[in-house]
Amino acid sequence: MFITRRERFNAAHRLFREDWSDEKNLEVFGKCSNPNWHGHNYIMFVTVKGKVSKETGFVINLKDLSGIINTRIIDKIDHKNLNLEVDFMKGRIVSTENIAIAIWDELEENIRQIGAELHCIKIVETENNFVEYYGN
Repeated sequence: MFITRRERFNAAHRLFREDWSDEKNLEVFGKCSNPNWHGHNYIMFVTVKGKVSKETGFVINLKDLSGIINTRIIDKIDHKNLNLEVDFMKGRIVSTENIAIAIWDELEENIRQIGAELHCIKIVETENNFVEYYGN
């Protein structure tokens, strides 16, 4: 059985490599390399899987899942600069792909501890662009 929790966050970021010139960053990343940042209203879907408990009828208690997501992710990234203020994004190019991988890394063990398995992180960056990550 699969169950999904949707959360939202707003955040700024810049796609760039410090070892490249502004011109090279602009060539590769376009307007997303703006030195003054830009932001998105992200939508995140966290899908977990597991067996339905005969005792509760749940795969996982959604209140518990929401608590983990909010503590480990939303509280750290909502209304933040992903490049400068988010510990789990340090040292990464802040692409939507890398955001999804970092979120997976932050959640996987905590979700396992409450009896489910992380299946997918989906991040919607714009109405036209989203990524899905299914782990290693």
